[in-house]
Amino acid sequence: MRLSDDNLKKILLSENYITDDDLKASESFAEEHGVSFIEYLMTDGILDKDILGQAIAESFHVPYSDLNSNQPSAEQVLKIPEEIARKYRVVLFSDKGDISKSNSSSSGKNIPSGMQRLFATSAKDSQIIIATDDPTQEDMLSEMERIFSGQKVAITFSLPEDIDVAFGHYKKPLETRFSKIIAGQKHIAPEILEEIFNDALTYHASDIHFEPQAREVIVRFRIDGVLHEAGRFAKPYYENILNRIKVQSGIRIDEHYAAQDGSMRFEKDGGIVDLRTSIVPTVEGEKVVIRVLSSYLSGLALHDIGISPANQIVLEESANKPFGMIVVAGPTGSGKTTTLYALLKLLNTPDVNITTIEDPVEYKTPGISQIQVNQYTNLTFAQGLRSIVRQDPDIILVGEIRDKETAEIAVNAALTGHLLLSTFHANDSATAIPRLLDMGVEPFLLASTLDMVVAQRLARKICDKCKHSIFVKTNDIIAKNRKLEAFFNRDEEITLYQGKGCENCGNTGYKGRSAIFEFIKITPALQELILKNPSSQEIWKVAREGGALTLFEDGLDKVKSGMTTLDELLRVAEPPEILEVKK
Repeated sequence: MRLSDDNLKKILLSENYITDDDLKASESFAEEHGVSFIEYLMTDGILDKDILGQAIAESFHVPYSDLNSNQPSAEQVLKIPEEIARKYRVVLFSDKGDISKSNSSSSGKNIPSGMQRLFATSAKDSQIIIATDDPTQEDMLSEMERIFSGQKVAITFSLPEDIDVAFGHYKKPLETRFSKIIAGQKHIAPEILEEIFNDALTYHASDIHFEPQAREVIVRFRIDGVLHEAGRFAKPYYENILNRIKVQSGIRIDEHYAAQDGSMRFEKDGGIVDLRTSIVPTVEGEKVVIRVLSSYLSGLALHDIGISPANQIVLEESANKPFGMIVVAGPTGSGKTTTLYALLKLLNTPDVNITTIEDPVEYKTPGISQIQVNQYTNLTFAQGLRSIVRQDPDIILVGEIRDKETAEIAVNAALTGHLLLSTFHANDSATAIPRLLDMGVEPFLLASTLDMVVAQRLARKICDKCKHSIFVKTNDIIAKNRKLEAFFNRDEEITLYQGKGCENCGNTGYKGRSAIFEFIKITPALQELILKNPSSQEIWKVAREGGALTLFEDGLDKVKSGMTTLDELLRVAEPPEILEVKK
């Protein structure tokens, strides 16, 4: 018996996890956007996964097991036969009697008579701890005691999505599943696509690549910024798969020699995932790249994305000004939009009008008016921005400054009493300013409106499960790259960190990503310099005198703190040619 929405609402209210006003707002948002009321509560930071899991566990009078933070290994999961695991939706959380990992929340009072035996088995001396999303199932406990004969078994609650992730260990390789679908000769295209999309979501892929070769098509996932091959299938089946992608994305199926863009949606477990499709012709056929969009930004703060406390203070000071312009620069996929939305989360209060224009809208956020660029109706960034300034906004987010017209309107909007946030393609923060001037923005306008330029890259984080310290000689570090001599003293031994590789991180040593940053605060000295149409080197020299750090230096601090590795930093950022490095 899984909880209905009505029962879940009663639990959250009765245990004071939410207020009546929270519930009314969440229900209104859910009805308007066609999502679960939980999405609003998590997006607004009222709930997080642990609190939600704890609340549901309390309603079942069992402890809560956090499978997200304590992911079971394949060896653990496979100790329960797949058929039984899926029937009862159970996962072996621990076979070492470590109940401390579970947040025991029940006192044992007022437990329904049918649950007495179940709760009794949740004692601290239990050897086997089972997680399930439905602790009320008949015969489940008896079945677990049969499998783990002679050992005490405790039943705990875990969230359904975390159970599904653990079930990934039962999955056969994608190629094996492709072969089984093809052998069935029924619904090949839709079934193959469903397997691909399900795996992409399970492994938190940001992009799905379909790459046609001479005789086969390679499917690759971008996970934590790095591409991994997921599977292959014979090329004759690609045409039907390609046509299905085109139809669902609203793309012409009779066009094979031009680039096309579209979007579609994929439903999974009652939720909807937005996908952005890009198709380009290659010599071997049409290549497809599908971007998986994160529809909701839940509980993300500036410190969560890697901004240091000192830089966070500077950024918040700029964002709290009534007008001005903050630009986040970097290549595609470097997390620029995520940074701006983390900032908007701080600014999103009932007394301000926030409007965005984006292509696409990646994070749907309550309390913000979001506009999607539409080339077919001539709703461009420039046209949309013109309309937005007539909508009495306080804060405007422009998804990207791409051309002179958008840049000029954005600068004028910032000049006339609006706080304007935008992204921009540039290699670093100092380069962004000359590029804006090259677009045709008047230097005196840019100098008086631009308040902050932030550049960023995404670096993979060391896996917490297999992280360990290593001793490294600085001479060996410098031998890798002569520019590193500016950042390390010779003839020393220092402590760094790396991941050994485990099941949790797919034996890569990395799990998740965080950003490295470069901040340039526009000071009076820089304003005066911008009037002279300076080069990026001139801008950086003045910014450096004001204490600015490069992307590499910010990343190096994170290497020393154990967030990432030096090899990963060198992959995403080049050591700069700068003077007076602080070691």
